[in-house]
Amino acid sequence: MAAVKASAARGDPPLLQAAEAARCAREASSSISVDGGAGAALAAALVSNLCFAHNTGAMWKVLDQAMASRLVSPLLALALLTPRVVPNRQAQPEAYRLYLELLGQYTVAPVCTESVETKAMLVKSIDDALHLSDSYGFQRMDFGHTVILFVLSVIKILTDCILEDCGLPTIDGDGHDISYAIGAEKSMNIDGKGSSFDRKDEHREYLRRKNTIMTLEVVEKITANKNTQVFLRLVYRNTPENFNILLQRLQLIGALKSKNFGTAHNLLGSLMMNIRKVVTTGHQLHKGNLLGSIVSTKPCSSAARSVFGAGKSSCWIPFDMFMENTMDGRHLDTISSIEALTELAKTLQVLNRATWQETFQALWISALRLIQRDRGIPEGPFPHLHSRLCMLLAIVPLSIASILKEESDKIEGGMVSVRRGELLSSLQVLGQFFGLLSPPPAVVQSANIAARKALVALSILKDRNERGHNYSKDISSIKAVKDASAVEESPWSALMEGSPLMGLKDALMVTPASSLAELEKLQPFAVSGSDEEKLAASKILCGASLLRGWNIQEHVIQMVLKLLSTLLPLDSGSDGFYIHHMPMLHALISGISSIDVVHILSMYGLVPELAAILMPLCEIFGSLPSSDHRNCSFEEASVYSVFSCAFLCLLRLWKFHRPPVEYALSKHGVFVCSEISLDFLLLLRNSHFALNSPYDVSRKSIFQLDPSFQKPVYIDSFPKLRAWYFQNQACIASTLSSSYKRKSILQVANKILKIVCHKMSKSGIPPVSSQSTSSSSMSGSSLGTQDDVSQGPPATAWEVLEAVPFVLETVLAACAHGRLSSRDLITGLRNLADFLPASVAVIVSYFSAEITRGLWKPVMLNGTDWPSPAATLLAVESDIEEALASAGVHINISPRTRPPIPMLPLPIATLISLSITVKMEEFNHLQGIIDKGVEICATSSSWPSMAIIGAFWAQKVRRWHDYIIQSCSETPFTRDKNAVAQLIRSCFSSFLGPLVDGRSCFVADRGVNRLLGQAHQERSPRFSLSPGLLYTRCCRMFPDNYFVCEEILKVVIERARALANECDSSRPHLLKSGRMTLSSATCSVEQIASLAASMLCHAGGMKLVRLLYEQILPTMLLSAGEARLGSAGPVCSSFEGFALAYVLLVSGASTWGVGETSPVYTSVYTSKRQRVVDRHLEFVANVMQGNIELGCGQVTWRTYVICFVGLLVDFAPTWIPEVKLETLKKLASGLWKWHECDLALSLLERGGPKAISTVVEYIL
Repeated sequence: MAAVKASAARGDPPLLQAAEAARCAREASSSISVDGGAGAALAAALVSNLCFAHNTGAMWKVLDQAMASRLVSPLLALALLTPRVVPNRQAQPEAYRLYLELLGQYTVAPVCTESVETKAMLVKSIDDALHLSDSYGFQRMDFGHTVILFVLSVIKILTDCILEDCGLPTIDGDGHDISYAIGAEKSMNIDGKGSSFDRKDEHREYLRRKNTIMTLEVVEKITANKNTQVFLRLVYRNTPENFNILLQRLQLIGALKSKNFGTAHNLLGSLMMNIRKVVTTGHQLHKGNLLGSIVSTKPCSSAARSVFGAGKSSCWIPFDMFMENTMDGRHLDTISSIEALTELAKTLQVLNRATWQETFQALWISALRLIQRDRGIPEGPFPHLHSRLCMLLAIVPLSIASILKEESDKIEGGMVSVRRGELLSSLQVLGQFFGLLSPPPAVVQSANIAARKALVALSILKDRNERGHNYSKDISSIKAVKDASAVEESPWSALMEGSPLMGLKDALMVTPASSLAELEKLQPFAVSGSDEEKLAASKILCGASLLRGWNIQEHVIQMVLKLLSTLLPLDSGSDGFYIHHMPMLHALISGISSIDVVHILSMYGLVPELAAILMPLCEIFGSLPSSDHRNCSFEEASVYSVFSCAFLCLLRLWKFHRPPVEYALSKHGVFVCSEISLDFLLLLRNSHFALNSPYDVSRKSIFQLDPSFQKPVYIDSFPKLRAWYFQNQACIASTLSSSYKRKSILQVANKILKIVCHKMSKSGIPPVSSQSTSSSSMSGSSLGTQDDVSQGPPATAWEVLEAVPFVLETVLAACAHGRLSSRDLITGLRNLADFLPASVAVIVSYFSAEITRGLWKPVMLNGTDWPSPAATLLAVESDIEEALASAGVHINISPRTRPPIPMLPLPIATLISLSITVKMEEFNHLQGIIDKGVEICATSSSWPSMAIIGAFWAQKVRRWHDYIIQSCSETPFTRDKNAVAQLIRSCFSSFLGPLVDGRSCFVADRGVNRLLGQAHQERSPRFSLSPGLLYTRCCRMFPDNYFVCEEILKVVIERARALANECDSSRPHLLKSGRMTLSSATCSVEQIASLAASMLCHAGGMKLVRLLYEQILPTMLLSAGEARLGSAGPVCSSFEGFALAYVLLVSGASTWGVGETSPVYTSVYTSKRQRVVDRHLEFVANVMQGNIELGCGQVTWRTYVICFVGLLVDFAPTWIPEVKLETLKKLASGLWKWHECDLALSLLERGGPKAISTVVEYIL
């Protein structure tokens, strides 16, 4: 202070006085160890003298000059001043006013480049002054956190000062701040010169009042600063609890509006607007900056608008594609459609920037379109109406309920649910869609009954509201209801009133329950009733209530599976226990193993749980000896029938029959096998229970099985099943072993062979020997047909299944060598299937493997030895080609050289001949297995067989003609890439309109109905296929998903270039009225991307999306040559980059979601996102740094990077914290060089806590 006084005495200006003080501080810090160096020592000295020994205006000017010239750090000086000045603001109003001026000037002032040691000193000194680490719970503070918490603390402290000085209620201490109330310093009633504090001093009282207004001005000024808003946004995103505390304080200040507080009203409005900007302002991708300079921004003509309307109705196409894809009952999902649809709805709501009303409305309309398309679905062996109605009346409502519950968990009591109100609005709007609301013919009667009940209930409610409660009127209303519904009295009402269950059994089986109370009335019968009542209750639960009780369907499913789990204790139970409960188990398993019920269980995501329940059933009943040796019937309860039902149902849950080619690598290094294996199902099921979320399908009740079933389940717990599982894999991978040591199994095989040869026309089949190769099987003595087979094989089902492959090899070799006729072969296999229906699975698996090996010679289908398809073959081929042509695929499916007599390899001919012997009553149990074998016949063999298979089936069931043609039409796409490419282009043309000479052509018939099928069209005499429906049915069978992805991206690029041609303002031949506007063009790109992303996700799922991010798109960007990206001019290049970025983001968002997802969805999908996104952004960052050479044009690359990063920031900010900080820094640095500073900052802002210091250094 002596040096400062001496300098002032010489008449030096404040800046020189500050420099003199700094010199003295440096000398002092060099002579003694001063923590923080000369700057910290100077700041401490100046502040300690100002408060308040030398509290003069001249000293405040010296401090101001020291801060302005950065002789002291402004942040450190303010941090030292705050705990000294604020508590004494009433006693020292002059000092407090000067302090406020410094705050307004230096709080968010730029920081000079400091060394790491200097920053560490500042962090420690500021933390020591304000105790930030203790207040906010940070164990380690870095420079970025210190700056942000300092600004936050200053705003909160000033806010508390305003509240206290205005006499408003303050928030109780929250543990985050040091109290700066004047009460703590009331003993310091002295001014700068030591004079007593006089409340009658009018000037100082006036100054105190002005200070309150000035405090508000400073808070408004600080919050209006862009840097401060960035800091507060970081607090809002990373520690929302701290931001909420600040928000509460600011809301209390809003009470000043009701007081006569002069200019405070405008200041308060500005302050709240600043805070609102913090919460609502996010980065918006400025498409005009990217495309506007080369695209016409003038309004487009009505004709152009009609083709590329700015509306987003077509961007909801993922809903329709998802629902139609789910309807393919041949492929079972491992995750609930409720979970998937919930995440898809949340994703599309964000991507389309839509309200929840628009989202719910699009969801309802897509589901209604799904029902209406049922009229165009051909009749076949697979039911489809129940599954479609389940989607509309159960899955969609449960998905919406999940979205509503997500909101209700976040809102506080008394607040109104916004989403609930928007749901009601969406339902009201649905009344305008009369055509979509008309029910399918099969459910018209049920719809009319429901409508009558609803009208009566609404009339009663209306009467009560209008007339008030009147007992006599209520009685008359009840009578009116009874009269109106007398003709439709439900048997469930009689059960509720106490009628005997057995007398209502048949009626209850065909009538779905209408409420949970009715189900609960049935539960005691199923749990503790007599044996007859238990059996009846089981059949009722698996009847109409399971198929058509959509409002309670999830509860019925839970009751059925829980009932099964209680009947099958894993740790105890004798054979007699299972035999005693066999009728009830048979009823339950038969009920849930039908094709449509398994499909519905798949939609609820219960395939893993169902597999875990069926495995102990198979293990137990497969190990029990059969009580008799008659042919097994699915309609009767027996050891073999229970085992067969459970075993065949279990095998339908995964691809048990897949040949070795499925487990190979494609040429691009991508696994093409299906991930649904038995091991995968068990892993998924165990993860469900580990997450404490074993599919709470209704989101409001807990799905609980017997406690023994809540433990992890492993295949090693079932030794018999495990042994067969590995034997089946071995048989698929290679031929049977040449020496099989277990003679007991060979003995069983020979006894089964007697069953096969029973009533054979002639003998000559050799027995199965220990050398079970085809050549050695022909040696030895033959089996006689007169051998006694009445005893049958005294073996368990597992022993029979283990022996069946050796029997099949023997009889197939005998037929190939002429020792067994084809008729006897098929009859023998049919006898085997009648004896143990479960053996059909082994037959399918064995023949499927033999088909792929190509070792068997073809046989002539001449109508004598084998059935002949000649009568219908040419017609079927013609119908298939017509159906494909209607879908936009023009190929020739007829063989180039047609033999005079149709021929098929022996295993295919055998399997197809066996399949057409299946009786209609067996379809529910056997067709799901046999269909897999037929699929292998058509897809895994190079022989052109599908048309012949279709001709066989067209002769057997004529009413299935259209279904057969549709199934046969899917076959070419399993091997013909040209057909796949044509189908992909046809999907885009039907949805968006065709391309003519590189430009979009207007057609009225386009959109969702053209893509997936017209909802209201009448059935034409000739069967036709919509391209989208055909795509969803066969996309999983495409031979090379890498090719599929490349082809889709090629079409996207073509479409983007066509849009560029429509928008290019530099082309003089285009009329201005015909040019497309930027908004229309970008909307069209979003439509293209939505369809492309849906097609990609359904074709290859998560694996193909990963491939797109990590390989396919980077390869396209790096590829050079004439056809490279960016070679068609600047306009086309910009559109290419924008379209590719949008496809990439929508594909990832549709798979992983854009926000928080449920634990189960996260474990299956979202958890894979971090590595994929990080790798792609690391590739982008390396290219931007020049480490990788680009092949595409610079305009395409720049547009792609800016668009993709901008879309990430706008739509998927939750992905960004998962990216490595170093990668984010590289990306931000590259964007900064491109002068995309706002985008770079927005990217870093969303990088999570690890990026906070980077953001602060970036902006300061």
